[in-house]
Amino acid sequence: MAESLTGGMVTSSLVDVPGASAVLRGGIVAYATDLKSILLGVDPVLLAEGGPVDPDVARQMAAGVCAATGADVGLSTTGVAGPEAQDGKEPGLVYVAVATPRAVRVHEVHLTGGRGAVRAQAAREVLALAVETIG
Repeated sequence: MAESLTGGMVTSSLVDVPGASAVLRGGIVAYATDLKSILLGVDPVLLAEGGPVDPDVARQMAAGVCAATGADVGLSTTGVAGPEAQDGKEPGLVYVAVATPRAVRVHEVHLTGGRGAVRAQAAREVLALAVETIG
């Protein structure tokens, strides 16, 4: 699990499930932009040109957490929780991604509410995409 705006919420929700240790390898909270490159292998040029809130960043984060942890499936969240815009991108714009050995799926979602609500919804969105992807 590679998390930015969710700050560990997704990993925590997975750990809440008894038996999670059988399937969860770990999580990386790469909140700072440079850590997305350093820890997850996101292209630094992509980050410099478009910022961290980008579908390709979400894609590379999901693939990068697989490489970093040895997991078969990687999830990622990146976006703007608010309350203010970031790099010209409005609060509530979120990208979630799921990487499998076959492909990486990315969804753009526009969430509403305050910072906490956006973060919680982003966590639910990536988990829903994971269930849809790996069934």
